[in-house]
Amino acid sequence: MWTVDQLVDILSKNDQWQVERADRTIVISNQDDVKAYLAVSGEQILVEAPLFPMSMVSDVAKLNDMVLRTHAMFPLTNVSIHTVENDDYYVAFGSLSSQSKEESIVIEVATLFVNVEGFLEMYQPLLNKA
Repeated sequence: MWTVDQLVDILSKNDQWQVERADRTIVISNQDDVKAYLAVSGEQILVEAPLFPMSMVSDVAKLNDMVLRTHAMFPLTNVSIHTVENDDYYVAFGSLSSQSKEESIVIEVATLFVNVEGFLEMYQPLLNKA
């Protein structure tokens, strides 16, 4: 099973990511300043990236329908809704076994970053302009 310190070392090898440890979580930022949060939880490694607050969505029912119909287009990544400080956020996430190989962990994080870009592009028409 991986420790947070070991995962920091592995993820820091990618020179396109900035990796910081925050207690029991790892914060990974890519060159587009997308932030992903990685944690080891029991037998799983969870990695997630906030997409946008629900308050930005012009038609929640339509977006939820679109998410359910299109999520299979984005390998290794799912979308859920998390409540953070009383606000609901759409979050992209992936998980893998805490016994996974180093290469699989790196692939999971890299894929999440690619898929976040795809989600944001696909769902943009249903977001209010800030």
